[in-house]
Amino acid sequence: MFINRILPLAAIIILSRGVVYMKEITVDELFMLKDPIIIDIRSPIEFEDGAIPGAINVPLFSNEERQEIGTIYKHEGNSAAKWRAMELVSPKIPHLLSIIKSYQAKGEIVIHCWRGGMRSKAVITFLEFSGIFAWRLIGGYKAYRHYILEKLPSLLPSKAIVLHGMTGVGKTEVLKLLKKKGYPILDLEEMAGHRGSIFGTIGLSNGHNQKTFDSLLFKGLQEIQGADYFLVEAESKRIGKAVQPEKLMDIKFKGTNIYIHSPLEQRVIQLISEYVKPYEQEGWYYDKISDGIEKVLRRVKDSEVRKSLIESLHVKDYQEMIKILLEHYYDPRYDHARQEYKEDFFDIHADNPFDAAEKIANLLNELSIHPNFALKNY
Repeated sequence: MFINRILPLAAIIILSRGVVYMKEITVDELFMLKDPIIIDIRSPIEFEDGAIPGAINVPLFSNEERQEIGTIYKHEGNSAAKWRAMELVSPKIPHLLSIIKSYQAKGEIVIHCWRGGMRSKAVITFLEFSGIFAWRLIGGYKAYRHYILEKLPSLLPSKAIVLHGMTGVGKTEVLKLLKKKGYPILDLEEMAGHRGSIFGTIGLSNGHNQKTFDSLLFKGLQEIQGADYFLVEAESKRIGKAVQPEKLMDIKFKGTNIYIHSPLEQRVIQLISEYVKPYEQEGWYYDKISDGIEKVLRRVKDSEVRKSLIESLHVKDYQEMIKILLEHYYDPRYDHARQEYKEDFFDIHADNPFDAAEKIANLLNELSIHPNFALKNY
């Protein structure tokens, strides 16, 4: 058992024969644990809808079983639902406990369900009978979500350094390079599971929902806790399915602005490396690109541009297609978006993301903005 830390005071009872550790822990106390093993016993569909980052799904019920129990509860009452739940769970107990036990040596185990009710209490009881220590998260995932939404605004540093630049200058890559140098960054596109454009899910999932985005933003802010500023990419308020908090947008609009300029040819190369080369041999790729181009064509009025896009797509000349998209679709729209930021801009002319990262680091040094190597996970 991992006890080389300060345990929550409410979790310790002193008895005449020694120390007994109670099984319940609050969300606030959860974040005091060092690298806990969080076991989410909700059904897969609940887990996919939103989970604590890093949590492991060991479902007590399948999606179908959960639905069946809910139907019985609605039509036959609580007792009948509990009995059916017992029938479904009983054969699974040895397997479920063995899975949880396999994590025992890796850290302190925390069990949770939706709101800290019957499911987590039952699993904790079986674990106790089996000689396996685990915490039960009071209030479950519902309490966790309430907690992070309440805490998010207070975790935001007061100053932002916002990276701007036309599509293809490699702003996300620049952020990652600056992170390696020790600067506090928030990669909002990664948190959203979306690159913030019509083609934003190429090679990714369908994008994260709001619950997942909020959880990853909270985790990201925890990692840069102690910094009085952060670097972030200029993004519209909505990134894919997720919406940024108002306070975050307000801090960005009042931040220090850095505009990255790169040649059109380099931007095409960057986008080819990011959107084309890793995926073009995949069976789904052409259809995915075609869907994106179809959306673009609805917004492009120039008949010659439309014709050129269709032709380049048809022959899979992605380099030419990207060049047309940049010149006639993305660049005009980006100039308009820049007007939302009121503070002055610092211009960085760079040949590639590595060059941009070096020049931005030099600029920040001139502005007496220094990296913080003490930040968690940096």
